[in-house]
Amino acid sequence: MKSIGARLAICYVLASTVTFASLFLAGRYFIEHHAIHALDLLNQSEFEQIRASQTALGTKLSEAELRQRVQAMMSDKLELFFTEIYGTAGTVVFRSPGLHGRDIAPSPRDQAFNANVEGLGELRAGKFALGPYTVVVATTKEHVRVVMTAYEHAFYGLLIVMIAISSVIGYGFSRMALRPLRLIQDTADHIRSDNLSERIPLSGARDEISDLARLLNQMFDRLEASFDQIRRFTAEASHELKTPLTLVRLQAEKLVVDGQLTPAQEQAVQIQIKELAHLNRIIEDLLFLSRADARAISLHLRPQDPEPFLQNFAQDAHVLAEHRQQRFFLTHHGSGQAAIESKWIRQVLLNLLSNALAASSPGSRVTLRSTLVNQCWQVRVEDEGPGVAAEQRERIFERFVRIHRPGDEDKGSGLGLAICRSIVELHGGHIFAEAGPDGRGLSMVFEIAAVTPSDTAGNTPFKAPLHSTDAA
Repeated sequence: MKSIGARLAICYVLASTVTFASLFLAGRYFIEHHAIHALDLLNQSEFEQIRASQTALGTKLSEAELRQRVQAMMSDKLELFFTEIYGTAGTVVFRSPGLHGRDIAPSPRDQAFNANVEGLGELRAGKFALGPYTVVVATTKEHVRVVMTAYEHAFYGLLIVMIAISSVIGYGFSRMALRPLRLIQDTADHIRSDNLSERIPLSGARDEISDLARLLNQMFDRLEASFDQIRRFTAEASHELKTPLTLVRLQAEKLVVDGQLTPAQEQAVQIQIKELAHLNRIIEDLLFLSRADARAISLHLRPQDPEPFLQNFAQDAHVLAEHRQQRFFLTHHGSGQAAIESKWIRQVLLNLLSNALAASSPGSRVTLRSTLVNQCWQVRVEDEGPGVAAEQRERIFERFVRIHRPGDEDKGSGLGLAICRSIVELHGGHIFAEAGPDGRGLSMVFEIAAVTPSDTAGNTPFKAPLHSTDAA
């Protein structure tokens, strides 16, 4: 399917071509018409000379005398004019030698007409009355044909040039005409939940596209206001919930410490304390996501070699895997540095590892593959679980989305992968999911740009804590 710009350019070329061809046809008609009219005037002028020669004698000429007079007058015009004179009985009184005995038109009906004579081609002829005689004067149309042929050749040459020029102009015109739409598209591409301040540049013109841009800007204003309200509500609600939840947890812990509960009551209170801790982690996660969306979080980014960091993380990963009767493997290839803050990348890896372990069965393996090449640090966490359908792999990074997979433990807030995405994006990278090796399991992949050792990073303190390791 062609783009709108291509269709506009093609329409412009077609319109220009049709207009040019129409002008050519009209010009051809008028030029040919005037050229033939000029031949008619030449024939008329030649006849006037014949009539003048007879009138000058003052007497009526016999056919022999008329033939002699016309032949003498035509002796120097044999290549230009062809003349026939018919008597009253239709007999030929005179015929130009150049006709070689052939008739121009045996019985012409029109005063001016075209005639095809073998050996001479097409002639333009005129029929005139001279007393009892009928005079037919003709001249060749070869000059008209040559002119019209040259005209057509010029047209075809100019047509090619015109198509080339109109294609360039049409392309430029389409680019200029669609520039406001490209601005709208570019702005729409930049607008996300974490970047709602972009607006479409407006020109001073008052046209349909400008009106559309104003309408879209108004919609973006309303959208930004709605998101701001949601963020404020999430942040304020999460903050307000922390204090009463803390009080409830402290009271529950006090009941356990006092030792006045029956075993059944103590077990119920312990469950409450556990769920309160889970709810508190959800609130912390919501606070983090709200601040990340508002770009209120900054990181201590420091260029470092990922290999020692991963080796340190692998020690804890082995313990977590053994606790679930699974195996953990780490591979790293390449050398270089990436600008990261270790504790937040560690949080991403813990979340991804927890998800992979929860989805895998005992005895399976989870592999972390790290590659640092081509100025890119790529990390893959691969499990041997049932995987996730292709159409669901993008959704799992949304908040509170929990895709149930066979073997998954039914816990977690559905915020873990959303937090991973926010952290990776704060590092200037991106995260995605794809099928595992050989189509088995799931691979969670994030990529962060590598840096040279001389690169520097920002040193602004981070503003919000993060404690969640929940599986998505």
